[in-house]
Formats: sequence, structure tokens, C-alpha cells
Amino acid sequence: MINSIRPYLVVVLAVTVVISVCLAQKSGEATYTSKCAVCHGADGMARTSIGIAWKVKPVTDASVGKMELAEMLEVTRNGKGKMQSFKDKLSDAELRASVNYFRSLIK
Repeated sequence: MINSIRPYLVVVLAVTVVISVCLAQKSGEATYTSKCAVCHGADGMARTSIGIAWKVKPVTDASVGKMELAEMLEVTRNGKGKMQSFKDKLSDAELRASVNYFRSLIK
């Protein structure tokens, strides 16, 4: 009986993982768009008026590409330089999703 159910459980698990990843990407994009894109730009290139004025580094900058996930989360959570802190504005899940979305823009 267990052996006949196992393939179905694997399929259900795989579908659950795919849906979770898609929803996380979508929520990360929405959070990034509403909270981050004003400075970092929709494409991460920081070609916004604030991004230019504050000399925000684009996602393609080598120093940005070298940052570890933990470091990006720390900067987003606590702020750095002119970047504001988001620890009181976003949940840990929203922070992680938006940073992961930003990192997906690195080509």
C-alpha cells in the first residue's frame, strides 16, 4: 500500500515546492517594487533620480555581486549610509524575498 502511494506523495511534494518558489518570487518582486525600486530601479540599475543623486550602486557593480546573502539581508534590515532600515517595515520573510528578488537581477 505504501509503495503505491509513494509516487503520488512525491508528485504532491514537487508541486508544493514549485508553487512555493513561484509565490516567494512573486512576493519578493512585489515587495522590491513597492519598497526598493524607487532608489534601486525596477531593473536594479539604480537609474532613478534618487539612485543617481545618492550614487546607489547598480546590481551589476562588482561589489554588489560579491555580497553574500547574509550581508545583503543585514544591510536591508538595518540600513547603511543613506539607505534606510526596513526592520520595522518588513517581516523577515519579506526582507528575504525582496533580497532574493534583487539578487535574481544580477546577471
